[in-house]
Amino acid sequence: MSLSFENNTIKIISFFYFFNAIVEVVAETFSHETIIFITKPLIPILLMVLYFYSSKSNCKLFYVIMSFSLLTNIFFVPNNAESLFYGVIAYTIHRIFLLILIFKIVKIKDYIPFFLATLPLGFIFFYLFAASDVPENSYYLIFFHNLIAAVLGGVAISSYVMNDSKQNSYLLISVLLFLGLQLVIYIEKYYLVESHSYILRPLAMSLNILAFYMFYQFVVVSEKNQTTIDLP
Repeated sequence: MSLSFENNTIKIISFFYFFNAIVEVVAETFSHETIIFITKPLIPILLMVLYFYSSKSNCKLFYVIMSFSLLTNIFFVPNNAESLFYGVIAYTIHRIFLLILIFKIVKIKDYIPFFLATLPLGFIFFYLFAASDVPENSYYLIFFHNLIAAVLGGVAISSYVMNDSKQNSYLLISVLLFLGLQLVIYIEKYYLVESHSYILRPLAMSLNILAFYMFYQFVVVSEKNQTTIDLP
């Protein structure tokens, strides 16, 4: 397979990724559930295809992460307590694998900046957790998920502060978008659950689309820099 063919393929898939993303955000804006059921699962699917053509090592863990993202997107389409519960489970497993892959790529050498970045984020998310009416069947999952979010933020911020590289820049942008996404979902599901917050779902999907694309860029750049050693 020639390099020009690969580059053209990547450009075409990237175009379809963002075209699908625009359709998805518009569908979320007008609550068009039929279109959402098509476009939302396509987001991780197109990223997996994009990664297949862009990656030098094709890390299997990346595909696992995107598969759980696919499940999360499907469960979060219906707006009911049962689907939300299963969505939170898939979302939490997805975050665990995401954290594992990041730790395989980013090697923390100084834990003081890591803890200094993690603690404030932990206070913010656990304050929201304590102040909201979380369903009993999701209580421990949300608690654990907040812990993972704080650690993700700590890794990204401390890595960027200690080494302002292209790889760490992509990681920081991706994680900040993920944290913003989690905050928006939190507000929608537990604070404005009874109100018609039309702007929140399109905003959440916009953050989700950009966060995953930045994460994909982070993994690909890491592989090019030969920092992903012994990835599964």
